[in-house]
Amino acid sequence: MSILVFGAGGQLGSELMGRAAPKDISFHFVRRADAYIDDPAAVRRAMQLARPQLVLNAAAYTNVDQAEVERDQAFRANGEGPKVLAQACIEKRIPLIHISTDYVFDGSKPSAYTETDPVAPINVYGQSKLAGETAVRELLDRHVILRTSWVFGIYGRNFLKTMLKLAAERDELRVVADQHGCPTSTADLTEAIVTIAPRLIAGDPVWGIYNVASPQPTTWHAFAQEIVEAQAPFTGRRPAVHPIETKDFVTKAARPHNSELDSSKFFSTFGFRAKDWRERTREAVAALCGQAKVGIA
Repeated sequence: MSILVFGAGGQLGSELMGRAAPKDISFHFVRRADAYIDDPAAVRRAMQLARPQLVLNAAAYTNVDQAEVERDQAFRANGEGPKVLAQACIEKRIPLIHISTDYVFDGSKPSAYTETDPVAPINVYGQSKLAGETAVRELLDRHVILRTSWVFGIYGRNFLKTMLKLAAERDELRVVADQHGCPTSTADLTEAIVTIAPRLIAGDPVWGIYNVASPQPTTWHAFAQEIVEAQAPFTGRRPAVHPIETKDFVTKAARPHNSELDSSKFFSTFGFRAKDWRERTREAVAALCGQAKVGIA
């Protein structure tokens, strides 16, 4: 099986590159410098060279706050880019996996979101990601859209790595406690993709939207506390983590108060469930702190 991955320099793309691929899967990685996904000619060249049986779009504009002032850039990457990929997949008659986000929801639901809940993004980033979803759905029948929540891992920029940096610098941290979601590791997303790829390539009619997230919800504050506790044995530091409310942490972009995702549809269809975010957090912290001790990070 041959899979072409756009967005090799991001969190998920880097995770895929850093892990040993199953023997029956060959990954071909494309970085932004090689082919940006809103460039039809560049995308076609990449696909011609790789001759994939499946395309994975892990490329995205992910700076939620900066998107409020760079709307055009966000929509070009998150809206136009997936449209270009979907059109290219139509030409090659191959399926597409597109990574999306919990931010397509407004966060007002009192329980976890399912795939059929109404979408209503409250910031530019969410709006641009929804535009990408819409383009893929409308153009390409053979697609799988994976919505995920609070992605973290050992690569790229994410909340876990930010908390590790702050824990090394400060004795007190203040973290929002009234937003909740399902922190999801890039390790689990990688395993989910490897699990479903053979069925998609075989033409199994399982197309559509799926949630893939940790089954255990939490808050940003509790997530931060877990990170601090996990790093303490390596660093000897244990800064206090104080809860604050969203109104006390002003950002350019509004955030959903509820980012919980119900992933039961994905499990019932593909038999895969992400691990507890706490286990994945400890794994990631151990990997990052271990690298730092030997001068790798």
